Amino acid sequence: MPQDPTERRVVVTGPPRRARRSSGYYRPRTEIDEQTTLGHTYVRSLMRIQLRTGLIVFAVLVLLVGPLPLVFAAAPDARLEWAVLGFGLYPPLVLLARWYVRRAERNERDFVRLVEDR
Repeated sequence: MPQDPTERRVVVTGPPRRARRSSGYYRPRTEIDEQTTLGHTYVRSLMRIQLRTGLIVFAVLVLLVGPLPLVFAAAPDARLEWAVLGFGLYPPLVLLARWYVRRAERNERDFVRLVEDR
């Protein structure tokens, strides 16, 4: 049966104007941006682990620097004080600072990976 020229079908293709969401569609970044309860939980978990990292560094710092007044009071030699401060304290402080920065960056990288991958 030949088609009538007036009954031709026209197919228009192009990008969809709206993206359809499936029922199980889940975006943690949207949850964070919209400040929902779940987004608040994500941010709170990041803040909690960053706080834990900071408290660990603070505890090590207190254990490292806290006994120094006792050491200085026990030894009245000024050269010993400078040696302890310059060679005994400075390298551990630098290592502690490096550990803290790496750990904080790793925590943030893990958080971004958690938010982006789903």
